[in-house]
Amino acid sequence: MTRNDQPMARWIQVFLEAQAAELDAATNTQLAYARDLQNFAEWLSDKSLHFATASRDHVEGYLIDCEAEGLANSTRARRLSAIKQLYRFAFEEGWRAENPAVQIKGPGREKRLPKTLDITEVDRLLDAARSSPKEALRNSCLMELLYATGMRVTELVSLPVSAARGDPRMLLVRGKGGKERLVPLSPPAREALTVYLEARDQIEAVAVKAGKPASKFLFPSHGKHGHLTRHRFFGLIKEFAVAGGVSPTKVTPHTLRHAFATHLLAGGADLRSIQTMLGHADVATTEIYTHVLDERLKELVLEHHPLAKAGKT
Repeated sequence: MTRNDQPMARWIQVFLEAQAAELDAATNTQLAYARDLQNFAEWLSDKSLHFATASRDHVEGYLIDCEAEGLANSTRARRLSAIKQLYRFAFEEGWRAENPAVQIKGPGREKRLPKTLDITEVDRLLDAARSSPKEALRNSCLMELLYATGMRVTELVSLPVSAARGDPRMLLVRGKGGKERLVPLSPPAREALTVYLEARDQIEAVAVKAGKPASKFLFPSHGKHGHLTRHRFFGLIKEFAVAGGVSPTKVTPHTLRHAFATHLLAGGADLRSIQTMLGHADVATTEIYTHVLDERLKELVLEHHPLAKAGKT
């Protein structure tokens, strides 16, 4: 059976397996590739086409249809990236004699400044977490760690408990692509971690005595992943927003990451240090926080400067 005869689902499967083995691609990245490539496969199938026979015109036609559907630039750029990587893999494996997508340029991402929170809003969220009716110690630890380190939510919820032992001044975080980085902990985060860890270990000891296996995660769960899920934490942080009087539309785990970076920059930290702590591969990604700060300073001037007020009248 030639590659032309194999179903497109098989192409996707082999490609994803290779990505996982060679690049240590994260699960969320793998799922995104699978969804995007399945969508492209369905589009080709409707036109009696196959990955093996699609031309550059077909790929461009697919992208035009995506734009006609009203999909955002970022979504179309991500889909094209998945298609390009599939065809690059197919070319390298000899499944195709050429890469039909290699010269296609994407729409580019819309440059939008990330949403962030001011210090008062963050304090309200932290207070709400400490006052949780259930799991207050865990929730306080989650929020303190998130704001103190700027971790991605997946990095946070999947932290191994071994990383928290010995009252650490630094946390070893495993980020995208398996890359590790050290992030310093603030005194409030260390205190919240110490208190929570003591309570967690007591609960774990009872579970082990009952014949259950000990969890390797700092934030264990009974779910299939063995740790608190990113979706559950997303729901929790919305609850903290409501309880703390902060607009839930402004609050996600990622806005706490943005707040971490923006507040550090406002406090005088340099971009390279923030880049390292955030785990950005390129400092250009980190530079967007200078624009966030610039916009905030403009707002402050327009809101409080007497001449700005005089200009409004």
